[in-house]
Amino acid sequence: MELRTGVSKQDIREQIWDYMESQNLADFPRPVHHRIPNFKGASRAAERFPRLQAFTTARTVKVNPDAPQTNARFFVLDSKKTLLVPTPRLRTGLFNKITPPPGATKDILRKCATSQGVRNYSTPVGLDSRVLVDLVVVGSVAVSEKGWRIGKGEGYADLEYAMMVSMGAVSQGTPVVTIVHDCQVINIPEALLEDHDLTVDYILTPTRVIATGCERPKPTGILWSKISCEVMGKIPILRSLRYRERQAGKDVTLQDEPRHLLGTSSLQPPPLGTVRRPWDPHQPGSCSGQGEDGPANTVYVGNLPRDTRVSELKRALRELGAVPQRLTWQGPQRRAFLHYQAPASAQQAVSCLQGLRLGAATLKVALARQQRAGDVTGGCSEEPYPDFCSAVSDL
Repeated sequence: MELRTGVSKQDIREQIWDYMESQNLADFPRPVHHRIPNFKGASRAAERFPRLQAFTTARTVKVNPDAPQTNARFFVLDSKKTLLVPTPRLRTGLFNKITPPPGATKDILRKCATSQGVRNYSTPVGLDSRVLVDLVVVGSVAVSEKGWRIGKGEGYADLEYAMMVSMGAVSQGTPVVTIVHDCQVINIPEALLEDHDLTVDYILTPTRVIATGCERPKPTGILWSKISCEVMGKIPILRSLRYRERQAGKDVTLQDEPRHLLGTSSLQPPPLGTVRRPWDPHQPGSCSGQGEDGPANTVYVGNLPRDTRVSELKRALRELGAVPQRLTWQGPQRRAFLHYQAPASAQQAVSCLQGLRLGAATLKVALARQQRAGDVTGGCSEEPYPDFCSAVSDL
């Protein structure tokens, strides 16, 4: 299809969406606007996926969760490869591993490849899983034969890839595939591309396979200057990665964060005695909520280094937006318990803290109900900050 001159990325999206709707080229969900289109012929296009040499040699494949990639996910499972699927909008982590039940038939594998199957047969992959992804599949709204790609405008595919780079899960040589309708393959001006944009190496359509030969470098990590405070508040694992990179001495100043605040008031605990307002559970980044205290509201933090002080843990909790109502410190046992107001708040905190390191140790983080009931006792060895209650409950 021909594009109007002087287009922006959003112009291209709107033209593709309008064309696919007017020509009835999409299946449910409709309309396709603001989506990765579930185009007619998606299953046929995905049949070309297992024929790629990159697929044959891959052991671990990350496929996005959109409907047009359902068949691609099935082929990964049917080939007994490891399938990773990003969590929706990265709310609870980066991606999940899909594990079919033992002896699963092809029909069961097809169910595992659906959005419902992804929810029912998945387990989270933590930051310290040391996973290596051999092949990446992303959705697109538009793509060019040169490998330039335009998504639906929310930036999650680009961010997912950048986060995988930060984790060491992918490299510049990791192939990237997209599966689209033929009408979605268009000329895209290179001037529209930005440093954080992900390019693709292979395009699969119902009629052809395009090897783009793209030589433009892929993102080399997270560009923190492109990340807003609002986005940070919505993605717990992003806060964990930012904490790691800041500890490594990298510049992690956000898009709308004044540079002079970095390393001071925005990331440091307030002075002792400073009164802070209660955390708002509806505010982005808050890991608190409403409800009564109990084991399901409590997060176990273990494997603390022997010389860790409670103030170090508090600082990390603040930086990650996981401040509890109360903290039970059991330094001699190398553990602590974080008490939140609601189970959902505790679960959110678990997501926030996955992969957290203090010193050289990676902490073990889980809901306290997974620990022995007798473990949730003890006392704080240091005066807590004002928003940590000094009382300690026996749960």
